Amino acid sequence: MTDSSRRPLAVFDLDNTLADTAHRQRFLERKPRDWDAFFAAAPQDPPLVEGIALAVESARECEVVYLTGRPERCRRDTRDWLDRHGLPEGRVYMRRDGDRRPARRTKLEILRRLGKDREVLVLVDDDELVCDDAEAAGFTVIRARWAEPSAALRVAQEREGRT
Repeated sequence: MTDSSRRPLAVFDLDNTLADTAHRQRFLERKPRDWDAFFAAAPQDPPLVEGIALAVESARECEVVYLTGRPERCRRDTRDWLDRHGLPEGRVYMRRDGDRRPARRTKLEILRRLGKDREVLVLVDDDELVCDDAEAAGFTVIRARWAEPSAALRVAQEREGRT
């Protein structure tokens, strides 16, 4: 049963939806992958204009929340980045440090939890597997296709459960 007295939720991914990660992909393309450097470079991510505009527009009708595969240890940098780029205030749901499940599992789990007492109007994400699973579970999805896809990031999200 959802609470219809509160605004619906618009749920936004971060990496390659709101934040352009292209400059830090090099850390995932080497062996072994340098996860510390990959996440340390996140504060320098340029904003993706299409994603930012959609989040700002969504805030008119919805409560905006952020759902990322980034680990909890990145929370401060993530909040600072959102604030610096003028994104709407909103809760940030992050992967627990050490959680290596695929992004499609962790994100769908959180979406279902959110949807138990709130209407989730839309999920905006670049990960095709996350989008596929969310749609199959009955959520409305906007596929963020405005950033250059990264094979290394796709592997990290699905096989390594890192982001």
